[in-house]
Amino acid sequence: MTQITIWHNPKCSKSREALSIMDENSCEKEIVKYLETNPDKETIKDLLKMLELSARELMRTKEDIYKELNLKDEMNDEKLIEAMVQNPKLIERPVLIKNGKAIIGRPTSIIADFLNS
Repeated sequence: MTQITIWHNPKCSKSREALSIMDENSCEKEIVKYLETNPDKETIKDLLKMLELSARELMRTKEDIYKELNLKDEMNDEKLIEAMVQNPKLIERPVLIKNGKAIIGRPTSIIADFLNS
């Protein structure tokens, strides 16, 4: 069975729901508590390629830190990625990774299809 990696925040209901869906589907999983083990710049760049998203599309734009850092007007992807490295709370969640592909598990209804694809 393929191992699925999940970038998980235990305080997030959607992230907990994703874990539950993974359990229901008997997934072998690696749980990465990304708020405790900040991903580095290369890891985020790799994730963006798997997601086929821009740096901003991976960001939680409603977080207070997003506003505090004035990231709304930042156009440089490198600076946005660096902001996520320094403040992983900015990273959207949950992220699921399997066989070089990834999704953001929102809405959670897309997770089962991803797991079984």
